[in-house]
Amino acid sequence: MTDAPPRVLETCLYAQDLDAAARFYGEVLGLEMIQSVPDRHRFFRAGGGMLFVFNPLTTPIPPGPDAPFQVPPHGAHGPGHVCFSAEGPGIEGWAARLAQHDVEIESRVDWPNGAVSIYCRDPAGNSVEFAEPKIWGL
Repeated sequence: MTDAPPRVLETCLYAQDLDAAARFYGEVLGLEMIQSVPDRHRFFRAGGGMLFVFNPLTTPIPPGPDAPFQVPPHGAHGPGHVCFSAEGPGIEGWAARLAQHDVEIESRVDWPNGAVSIYCRDPAGNSVEFAEPKIWGL
């Protein structure tokens, strides 16, 4: 392999209550939902990438032979983690937006390199972080 992938194209979290996840990621965070399959998944556009929220009870089931897409079964149980770049409104802007929606900030971290991040939980208990890109020297 000569080159590393340029960026993460998609990442996923798992939540049994997909409607609650859709409200959180769509209404609270303002992500555009671009696909929804009842009891299976909700897909959101997140800047230049995608955030998938799958139901952990249905994604381990292999697709039937007539399914249009033969995506291999997968899944995870327990809280996951996603971090969004806090560009644009910045950390304080995201903190204010979360407060407007009664979402508790679980932690604020001032990193040694001067970057700041805040953490909250989505309705499924996944850890959701907003961080300044300089946390990783970006």
